[in-house]
Amino acid sequence: MRKLLFSILLISSVVMSPLAKALTLTNESLNYQIVYHWGAIWKHAGDATLSVSKSGNGYNAMLTGKTRSWADKIYTVRDTLKCSMNINFRPLKYEKFTHENSYYAHDVVAFNSSGAGTTAACARYRKGKPTAKINLSHGAAAYDMLSVFYMLRNMDFSKLETNKVYKSCVFSGKEKETLAIKYVGIAPIQLRDKSRHQAFHLKLSFTTDNGKKSSDDIDAYISTGPQRIPLLVVGKLKIGEIKCYYAK
Repeated sequence: MRKLLFSILLISSVVMSPLAKALTLTNESLNYQIVYHWGAIWKHAGDATLSVSKSGNGYNAMLTGKTRSWADKIYTVRDTLKCSMNINFRPLKYEKFTHENSYYAHDVVAFNSSGAGTTAACARYRKGKPTAKINLSHGAAAYDMLSVFYMLRNMDFSKLETNKVYKSCVFSGKEKETLAIKYVGIAPIQLRDKSRHQAFHLKLSFTTDNGKKSSDDIDAYISTGPQRIPLLVVGKLKIGEIKCYYAK
């Protein structure tokens, strides 16, 4: 379930200026239905809400995700991500609250962007354990799993090259990851309400700082409309796959 939830967000703004557009957001709330698919099995396993609000010269964003009642009996998830960003969607502070079955965790990443580079002080809180503190750095812009979503929506897809791979950096609570994104082109998709849309198709892969693969690959489909809303995200599992559908 955690992978289902965070696959919505693992869509990075890997391309900077001049491929950025001037995006201005107001208060917004996007809902998603998280579906498990294996053969003839289609089960609505969870729901997520992604929201953003204007705050001074920046934005506050939040993602909440939870399993549905039937899935709670197998594995309960109640997760929340929070992020504050400046007007250019560079992160200032990121928090991740994890509540999965009896497991609780809280990660905090405080960002400092000076020029083109980024540093971060990370603190990881775990029940019954001393606080783990980690410092991360990157020579260019770095993001978290929420701010990358909004940076993506600021990209100019008309200038992306088909089948070209772009890369960026994401800081988690304990390490930095490289996100490689291949722009495939425009594809037709259908949502659960049977509505059909044209979408930008991206293929995502993830590696740790030492080059080790850190997650299964993901296919993301982004609205071609001016809001650039993620409409569908598909992630493979050992058995079956996850599909996250935009549900308005």
